[in-house]
Amino acid sequence: MELLIPLISNPLTWITIVVLYTLKKAIYFVPQNRGYVIYTLGKYDKTLSAGLNFIIPFVQAVAADRNLKEQSLDIASQSAITKDNISLELDGILFMKVTDAAAATNNISDYKLAVTQLAMTTMRNAIGSMELDECFQSRDKINSIILTAMTEATAPWGVMVTRYEIRDISPPQSIREDMEKQMTAEREKRSVILTAEGVKRASITEAEGLKAARVLDAEASKAEQVLNAEAEKEKQILEAAGKAEAIRLVANAEAAALTTIGDAANTHSGKAAVTLTLAQDTIAAHQAIAAQSTIVLTDGKTGDNIANTVAQAIAVSSSLKLSVTDSISE
Repeated sequence: MELLIPLISNPLTWITIVVLYTLKKAIYFVPQNRGYVIYTLGKYDKTLSAGLNFIIPFVQAVAADRNLKEQSLDIASQSAITKDNISLELDGILFMKVTDAAAATNNISDYKLAVTQLAMTTMRNAIGSMELDECFQSRDKINSIILTAMTEATAPWGVMVTRYEIRDISPPQSIREDMEKQMTAEREKRSVILTAEGVKRASITEAEGLKAARVLDAEASKAEQVLNAEAEKEKQILEAAGKAEAIRLVANAEAAALTTIGDAANTHSGKAAVTLTLAQDTIAAHQAIAAQSTIVLTDGKTGDNIANTVAQAIAVSSSLKLSVTDSISE
């Protein structure tokens, strides 16, 4: 205690304390994404940015410390009436950031409260311009309307609204029941449509399959007919060739026979043999006619002709026998 008394009574000690306190008031280390608003004798002077900064102690003071990062604000649930007079309960979330720390301090007392109230009012106005179905189907449109309106309104406050999202839209219980019935009807309708489309596609597929099968069968039948025709053609060609060859062989044989007969008939004995053969054929023909009919009509000379023919045949036969005998004797 005795040691502290001289220090307290020493003027240098007080001067040192005053200097250190003054330096503390004069030097500020501003963090990143923060803005210190400086007033000089109660009037706005400047905004300190991140880093080392100096002010005049007791003359200048930090009036506000603003967060320059993007912030999220919850928009409490509120009631709004649609264009077709349906009451809805809505809530949302808003994303914003301070772009001008001085404006957020000097132009409005509480920028967060002001932005929240403005968001609620703008949301009610947007819902009031739409019908119920449009509210559920056009959330992005509602968000865009609110964002556009708030961007224009908050610019003088040094605040920028970056995004707005509606989290939940709750209609009254009766409306929910009607919507559930409608959704059930829509699901049943889609089910019936899908079933009908499935049956239709199955029928089309089956018909196409039958058509393809018929085409394949027709092509196979056509190919079979072509093959059968070609086979029949080949058969007929072979048969015709065979018949032609047979006719040629028969003709050759008959020609050879006729040549042989002609050569033989060109002799004396051959002529006699031909006469005998004709006589025999004539007798056989008359016998056949007589066997088939009890009445035979003749010209009156047939008997003489037959007799003459028979006589010639006997003479020829005798001549042939003599010729044969003479040949053997020799």
